[in-house]
Amino acid sequence: PGEQVEAYVARSRETEVSVLRGDVEALTVAEQFGIGVRVLVDGRQGYASAGSLDPDSLDDTLAEARDNARFSAPDPWQGLPTREEATAVAPPRLDLWRDDLEAVPTTAKVDLALALERATSGADARIRGVESASYHDAAVQGAVASSLGVEAEARRTACSCSVAALAGDGDETRTGYGFSVGRTTGDLDLDAAAADAAERATRLLGATQPPSQQLPVVLDPLVTSSLLGIVGAALSGEAVLKGRSMFAGRVGEAVAAPLVTLVDDPTTEDARGASTHDGEGVPTRRTVLVAEGELRGFLHNVYTGRRAGEATTGSAVRGLGSPPGVGARALALTPGARDPEAIIASLPAGLYVQAVSGLHSGTSPVSGDFSVGAVGLMIRDGAFAEPVREVTVASTLQRILLDVAEVGADLTWLPGSAAGATVLVSEMQLSGA
Repeated sequence: PGEQVEAYVARSRETEVSVLRGDVEALTVAEQFGIGVRVLVDGRQGYASAGSLDPDSLDDTLAEARDNARFSAPDPWQGLPTREEATAVAPPRLDLWRDDLEAVPTTAKVDLALALERATSGADARIRGVESASYHDAAVQGAVASSLGVEAEARRTACSCSVAALAGDGDETRTGYGFSVGRTTGDLDLDAAAADAAERATRLLGATQPPSQQLPVVLDPLVTSSLLGIVGAALSGEAVLKGRSMFAGRVGEAVAAPLVTLVDDPTTEDARGASTHDGEGVPTRRTVLVAEGELRGFLHNVYTGRRAGEATTGSAVRGLGSPPGVGARALALTPGARDPEAIIASLPAGLYVQAVSGLHSGTSPVSGDFSVGAVGLMIRDGAFAEPVREVTVASTLQRILLDVAEVGADLTWLPGSAAGATVLVSEMQLSGA
């Protein structure tokens, strides 16, 4: 009596292949499964997990969760999702599973990685080699059931390939990355990944360090995706409750330029993090976080939503080792009307940032400080000019969002929780020679 119990079961099978110079450098095929149990009594939560589903293990896991609940501090907002909360929104119908992925032999996946390496090596005469070529896939299934009547399941497959090309000229060597993603191996475009890596590497040859200056900056979709991942972490209700968000207390304020609309929508099938249900068995849904520059709210699971006096946004994320947290699954900026070429053509001068380094160490989701290393190309008279290296671009996340002058039409879904798009920032500080 008075006890709430939840069981979460997960199973995944992953394959990772890395090749180098025509040989397999690393190969991993792993299958994991297990159960996590939450027990709540009088606001006290206990959690335990096990990597086994045999009856004795299940009994021990439940007993351990009950015991842990006895020693936890009471919290009036703790509790499992009610059936009403889990049925307030209809679950989306998504086609995220491909049976044929698990039928692909491991040898064929190795051949795919080797073919990607060969295609990259032959993409341009200036390619001296391949730093790494890899293939990865995952088939993930999860289910949750609780004593409050919540029952849900979700599953998805995903695969990707990536390659780092090495371009050379004399003693100089530059690196460029290419990738392709899909739900199964047939979705991958090896030639596109190879060509992209080769182009990104060769166009950096001859890079020099420019003088320090302030100028417009165009962010490559890969950079935008990484940046949105940090912004998304600051838009978590969990981060707000813990005082780790630069957006705390700012709902209703202008936090970005009027053209910026940021949405987390796990119901988008093209998103790698798409899912019909979140980690608590609550249906996912489209959540507008920033609308025309105005902060509208945060991502919540059941607990953070209750503490904030709001409803869950179906944003619970979890593994087997711990209770649900909060996280974005499919962040994306609403795309604009112009393609990247048109945006670049409109600039008399600027910097195109192709890649950054030190993003997580140089960026704070609490203070918003932003200072990262970068490589890219100068923009002059509406076209790419000389490549640059050993530069630092600096601002704050708050300032960057307010200075967004345009979002490109090239919305691109990447591995991870955020989509990429070309973004023009009206001014940033470039520190060079």
